[in-house]
Amino acid sequence: MNEQVHEASGWRRGPMLAALLIGVFVAFLSENLLTNAFPGLMREFNVSASTIQWLSTGYMLVIGVLVPVTALLQQWFTTRQMFMSAMALFLAGTCLCAGSPGFVILLMGRVVQACGTGLLVPLMMNTILAIYPLERRGAAMGLMGLVIMVAPVIGPALSGLVIDTLHWRWLFFMVIPVALFSIIYAFLHLKNVTEITKPRVDLLSIVLSTIGFGCVIYGFGRTNVWSELEGYGLIALGSLFLLLLIWRQLKIREPLIDLSVFQHRTFSLVAVLVVVLMMVLFATTTLLPIYLQDVMQLTAFAAGLLLMPGCILNAMMMPVTGKLFDKFGPRFVIVPGLLLIAISLWLFAGIDSDTAQGSVLFNHILLFVGISFVVMPAQTTGLNQLPRHLVAHGTAIYNTLQQIAGGMGIALFVGVMSSGANRYLQHSLDPTAVHEKTQSVLTGLQTVFGIEFILATLVFVLGWFINSRLSSNFSQKEEPKNLLP
Repeated sequence: MNEQVHEASGWRRGPMLAALLIGVFVAFLSENLLTNAFPGLMREFNVSASTIQWLSTGYMLVIGVLVPVTALLQQWFTTRQMFMSAMALFLAGTCLCAGSPGFVILLMGRVVQACGTGLLVPLMMNTILAIYPLERRGAAMGLMGLVIMVAPVIGPALSGLVIDTLHWRWLFFMVIPVALFSIIYAFLHLKNVTEITKPRVDLLSIVLSTIGFGCVIYGFGRTNVWSELEGYGLIALGSLFLLLLIWRQLKIREPLIDLSVFQHRTFSLVAVLVVVLMMVLFATTTLLPIYLQDVMQLTAFAAGLLLMPGCILNAMMMPVTGKLFDKFGPRFVIVPGLLLIAISLWLFAGIDSDTAQGSVLFNHILLFVGISFVVMPAQTTGLNQLPRHLVAHGTAIYNTLQQIAGGMGIALFVGVMSSGANRYLQHSLDPTAVHEKTQSVLTGLQTVFGIEFILATLVFVLGWFINSRLSSNFSQKEEPKNLLP
């Protein structure tokens, strides 16, 4: 039996990781394929832009609501059951989208797709931590980061090619065989690695979590479309339910989300770091196209090309930084990465209407290379501190924080930019002039990047306190116990 476990924890890791990577890749690719099809879908289904965006907003909302429950699901179902169910849901949603006769069915298909995608990332992170020893986790997590980042890079270009040459339904038709292959490959190679404890299901916690996270994520995502009262009212309501959820988790014996993970100092430090960086990353990727198109007067296509090298380098660097993490430890990669991020945002804070495209390209590459040095290594460090029974809760918390921080960052910094632009126009002699409107946008963006630079500097200081000391409850020599089918 020991020989079998040793064998399973050795040469079987590669095929198991490949099975997970294929599933996550096809799910994230599908998430990023549909945006370019929105104009055509609006015409075909005769719906407005505010309606069609639900195909993306609804997708992200379902993922954000589902992720906190994954910790419980992974204690009730085996790795194979979770993965097969997730991919089956994703495949069913894809087929529903491909054959949808109208917008409502298409939206339903996207929701079903999102149910599968929401299960995959926490499952993959938890499985990597279960099957890889500490000294190899960084490289494995780096491969995961590579797959997650490659999908958004190639998704828009691939969807544009398909839409121009075929029909939007082929965005789903071409995904179906890949999803089928993922299921078959996982059936042959994926093993059960998690321990099934079947804790008591607290339905009240699930209700509080669903309403709380749903309202907060949706509220942050809609504050720039709705009135402030409606958007922030949803955030306030969601926050109230989340406070009730926290109170509930501290009172019951078997919580839905085990908050004792925050007793581990490094895990908590990384949680703060993840929130700040996701706020900065999502806001920057949202606002930079505005600068390139409204200030530098580039076309949408040219702006996309200018930002593509940074995204590609970010994806390529993920496995490299993972190996550096394994060899030299977290501070060797995290602290330099945070420094690169801070320098990039400082340079962005000084942009103006005369800034060269090459400078923007350099700053963007600097930012995304810095992100590749920080996000996955930091999360790996935080999760390494947890005892095995808390790892699923830790991955669920990190993934949930990313969803909330992303929406919060976009809403907050877009609001800051708009406020800065409005203040400029209030003091302008000719607020209707094109030059003044452009300058107002630039002023707002400079304010945003200045604030982001301050946050990045604070996080840089925080990065020095992140270490790789293991939790006393976690044994580095512990072998995975349930690697056999």
